[in-house]
Amino acid sequence: MDHAPADPPAPDVHAPADPAAPAVPDVFDPRIYGGGVPYEPYRILRDHHPVAWQPEPEVLGWPAGPGFWAVTRHADVVRVLRDHTTYSSHLGATQIRDPDPADLPFIRRTMLNQDPPAHGRLRGMLARAFTPARVDAFGERFRDRAEALLLGARDGAEDGAADVVRAVTDEYALLNLADLMGVPAADRSLLLEWTVRIIGYQDPEDAPAPALGPDGVPLNPRSPALLGEMFGYARELAAAKRARPGDDLMTALAHAGLAEGELEMFFFLLTVAGNDTVRSAAPGGLLALAGDRSAYRQLTTGRAPVGRAVDELLRFHPPVLSFRRTAARDTELAGRRLRAGDKVVVFHAAANRDERVFADPGRLDLTRAPNPHVSFGDGPHVCLGAHFARLQLRTLYEQWSRSMPDPELAGEPRRLLSNFINGLTRLPLRVSGPPR
Repeated sequence: MDHAPADPPAPDVHAPADPAAPAVPDVFDPRIYGGGVPYEPYRILRDHHPVAWQPEPEVLGWPAGPGFWAVTRHADVVRVLRDHTTYSSHLGATQIRDPDPADLPFIRRTMLNQDPPAHGRLRGMLARAFTPARVDAFGERFRDRAEALLLGARDGAEDGAADVVRAVTDEYALLNLADLMGVPAADRSLLLEWTVRIIGYQDPEDAPAPALGPDGVPLNPRSPALLGEMFGYARELAAAKRARPGDDLMTALAHAGLAEGELEMFFFLLTVAGNDTVRSAAPGGLLALAGDRSAYRQLTTGRAPVGRAVDELLRFHPPVLSFRRTAARDTELAGRRLRAGDKVVVFHAAANRDERVFADPGRLDLTRAPNPHVSFGDGPHVCLGAHFARLQLRTLYEQWSRSMPDPELAGEPRRLLSNFINGLTRLPLRVSGPPR
């Protein structure tokens, strides 16, 4: 009796595309990033495994996940970020770790975790309040603050050195954001507390011990159970702004006709993203300048326009390392077959060092142009606060060059243990001595 030929076995979509290529390096474990951004593993991925399957084991007390596709080439990262119909922010939210299914509807309320057209409606509402003109009005205040913090660090330094994260950049980012949002001075420490809790959760030294759910598993720091305090404060602040309006962002949002839940999620997004972008980028830029005296000379002599310098420092030290999307349908990317429901994680820091786009990408070139870095993302979710961040960074670097000595390491920096935020929790620099 004749038998029909058997169907060939389905190919293993997780197997390396080229068996002769180097092994796929791990770029998931947050502990890797404590030793620095893994640029060499990123290069191996770009060259040999541009879309590579990464296991997601249990680490630092957080449970294991199903794994994800790591996307590391610039062109592929941009393709994912621009194609919201294939790569969704809404389906599984935007963090590598899966949220608790019970929390997912709540997490999807923020525009960061929405797709167009719902995302566009909320983004438009925020954009009308978060205008460049409103941001620029705070420019002089940012300059005065940068100067005061830098001189305070210099005058209070022991042995001529200071941890500029604690003495300057944390306060600088926090107070600028509080001014823009209209948060009263007595409440400003709350913004930093919430940011550390939400962003630093992977790092046991930078965040409090995670709260545990009834099953003993740590609660996601973005879950409703842990954000009630922040949301209650947002409602109180909005009510105060309706009674006593000011020229600030929360006044504009309080009068924008937002639903209560939308207002809460805007406050959450601004508090975390608005604070931590500059909180991470500012010391990262100073660290890069401390490591390259000739580049710093370009800045101080005017040979590098400060706007270009800021963008190159952002490329060199992006504040955000990665963002997640979820495949909305079966698709193909860089020759790999992705299935609907797969997690797809773009690595901004890898894309920013792609030799296919940036000449000599490991070199800090403050005159680099063009500079299509993806430190602020791309596509419909490109960072709405990019102008706010650039203004603060430009002001800080200008004030450093006017009043401080050349940036020079005075000890070992400490990096945040995170595969999400490219943070520095300690940066000892020389702060005394005449500017050179």
